[in-house]
Amino acid sequence: MKKKILIAPLNWGLGHATRCIPIIKALKENGFEPIIASDGVALALLKKEFPNLLSIELPAYNIQYAEKGKNFKWKIALQMPKMMMAIKKEKSKINKIIENYEIDGVISDNRLGVYSSKVPSVFITHQLNVLSGNTSWLTTKLHSRYISKFDACWVPDVAGAENLSGKLGHPEKMMNTITYIGPLSRIEKKSLPIKYDIMVLLSGPEPQRTLLEKKLIKELENSSKEILFVKGIVESQQQIEKVNSITYYNFMNSEQLSTAFNESEFVVCRSGYTTVMDLAKLEKKAYFIPTPGQYEQEYLAKKFKSEIVAPSCKQEKFKASKLEKIHFYKGFKDFSVDPNWNELFRLFQSKWKFWTNTDLTFHIDFLIMSFNNVFHDG
Repeated sequence: MKKKILIAPLNWGLGHATRCIPIIKALKENGFEPIIASDGVALALLKKEFPNLLSIELPAYNIQYAEKGKNFKWKIALQMPKMMMAIKKEKSKINKIIENYEIDGVISDNRLGVYSSKVPSVFITHQLNVLSGNTSWLTTKLHSRYISKFDACWVPDVAGAENLSGKLGHPEKMMNTITYIGPLSRIEKKSLPIKYDIMVLLSGPEPQRTLLEKKLIKELENSSKEILFVKGIVESQQQIEKVNSITYYNFMNSEQLSTAFNESEFVVCRSGYTTVMDLAKLEKKAYFIPTPGQYEQEYLAKKFKSEIVAPSCKQEKFKASKLEKIHFYKGFKDFSVDPNWNELFRLFQSKWKFWTNTDLTFHIDFLIMSFNNVFHDG
């Protein structure tokens, strides 16, 4: 019988879900039976990609995001009790899923409650350092404590000095469970003629996704360039509309997106890490507009700008004329590494011991530290 592996990406935009696609394919190719678990648009996307796989809905975090970047951290911090409750429900449901479906292993992409002492549990993240301004030390420490609950941590990057995630994925002190598995991308590089001058690719949490969509349409609607505009809205039916020189899609599946990337001269997008990995795979040029208030995206945009890889600007300052700067940047280098899936999946082939534990003390500690920080953060 095939061993059943539960793979559960965080529903925060589409990035966590899309980078799980090559892992799901690798599981199938190596004789495992993947079972998908998530919520919202992340779950909807994976169900479209793998309609024949069993999928399970997990409790939603239902985090609301600030319209202004300066309020982003405060908005998240004030919702911490709701988030902790969701993680607690998630943990309870995972234990039931493991028992009911006879799960043999768990792979969590940034879902903090998706682990179990009953089966081998893997955590995927590129953020070993979690940036949050002057509270980065706290968020990194708390994140590390969660990672320690898992048996292995896979970082989708390379270990050397030349890498994609920078200080996000390369802390000074390393946990012994960390393995760098190489960047993950569902996109394949193809030799295709260029069809579009610009490809706009949107994703990420609301309301910022919609705000950027409106901003870009206003700036680009009178352009003479051929533009492909992918809104990143996963709906039941794909919608395509041509207005002047812009072709709009509400969403694309992996095969369509792969073709679109290859047929585009350069890409306008968020500086989310999954998109960065896709751009590196294709060795593309890009213009970044980081999500306001998301320290990770702001850091990556500054990193690649300082390295003369890709230009960027703040969302409110974007103008179509800024895209001319892209010609003076060198674009991305391919950091592709073929993951040794056979070695990585060996964890799920081993005999497993059951250890009991409780997370109650940690949850209380998390809340106390978080709220102390919020109300004393200068």
